[in-house]
Amino acid sequence: MRINIPPQVEVIIEKLTGMGYEAYLVGGCVRDSILGLNPNDWDVTTSALPNEIKFALSDCKLIETGVKHGTITVLIDLASVEVTTYRVDGKYSDNRHPDDVRFTRNLKEDLARRDFTINALAYNHADGMIDCFGGAEDILKKQICCVGKPDLRFQEDGLRILRALRFSSILGFTIEENTSVNILKNCGLLRNIAWERINCEFAKLLCGKNAEGILRDYHKVIEQF
Repeated sequence: MRINIPPQVEVIIEKLTGMGYEAYLVGGCVRDSILGLNPNDWDVTTSALPNEIKFALSDCKLIETGVKHGTITVLIDLASVEVTTYRVDGKYSDNRHPDDVRFTRNLKEDLARRDFTINALAYNHADGMIDCFGGAEDILKKQICCVGKPDLRFQEDGLRILRALRFSSILGFTIEENTSVNILKNCGLLRNIAWERINCEFAKLLCGKNAEGILRDYHKVIEQF
């Protein structure tokens, strides 16, 4: 499959790869492209470290607000593209944000930290689809499945519980059995999450085509807030 990448995003990938770094589309934009949807955001992941990103893209307008975690926002041709260094997350003491991050040159290590297999896909024209965790198969199966152990993924970030329900509602996907069991097991973690984050996810969930089924089957989760 060949993804139609916007020209300004292609320019970013080409500048990084032209300097000898790896660079891929990653996450929701890859998922939505496979599904035939128009991505809302285009995110790039790269082996380049933040200072290397800044050097490679020095002729672009850069915003460094997320540089501590490896993210630099690139403004190019009226588009905003987040470019993030491959990273490994540290411990999540607050069940929401990593205490620290470690940069890596290994794409698989970066994809391994992501929430769901359908969001752990990377792509560029040269290498095609990079799928280390079965995300493409889960898209075909129309199911939401955690990367790695669901219990760990949800304890790292409690908001992922609501994100799983939101994706299921919007995409009309089922939730894989072990993922579902651990959603219900860990749903109390939502009480630690900021209300504005819950409101954002829940509002999107309610607009999904499968909202009724989610509210019925996961009422225990909704009761947390």
